[in-house]
Amino acid sequence: MYKNYNYLRRRLMIPEYGRHIQEMVDSLLEIEDRDERTRQAKAVIAVMGNLNPHLRDTADIAHKLWDHLFIMSDFRLDVDSPYALPKREDLEVKPDRLSYPQSYISHKHYGKNIVRMLRQVASSGQSEASAELGNIARYMRARSAEYNNEHPNTEVILNDISMLSDGAIKLDEEWLKKAESEHKTALSHQKSQKHQKAQKYQQQKGGRKNSPRHNSQK
Repeated sequence: MYKNYNYLRRRLMIPEYGRHIQEMVDSLLEIEDRDERTRQAKAVIAVMGNLNPHLRDTADIAHKLWDHLFIMSDFRLDVDSPYALPKREDLEVKPDRLSYPQSYISHKHYGKNIVRMLRQVASSGQSEASAELGNIARYMRARSAEYNNEHPNTEVILNDISMLSDGAIKLDEEWLKKAESEHKTALSHQKSQKHQKAQKYQQQKGGRKNSPRHNSQK
């Protein structure tokens, strides 16, 4: 018993239309009379449009359907089309290859942005100790600890800053320790302020609950 499996059939040009539409297009190629072939092609176009009624209001839908018809016939269909025939070469054009930046990163765990930021700070004449450099150094310490699974030495961070900035930025260990201490103090102060605001809010909320007006409403 012969079984007609899909993997034994030839490949569909546009699978979205299904095999029945493909067989209808193939039957058009067997019609010898050109006028009759054109008339039948218009009937196939109408069936193709009915398969996607939500696309009827789309711009140039008729043009697209005729293009699909010629593609499904492998560009062998000879009929009177109201539109210019598509070309096989236009469908097989490959896009231009995108150029990928081939720049070497010596410390990949820091990333390119850190290198750009250090060089920007150096070019702006602010290579002296600043709050921005302190933020960069803390970020580099965190990324280095994450990448190496160990807490980096301060000397390593300072050497990396100097190397990534092409020697334009040189910081000492005492300044970095002082900057990190000031940052911790600022964070502690912010947490303390948030805690005080939360306590004040809770006190005000509790005072409203205990007010005579609140109790009378109960």
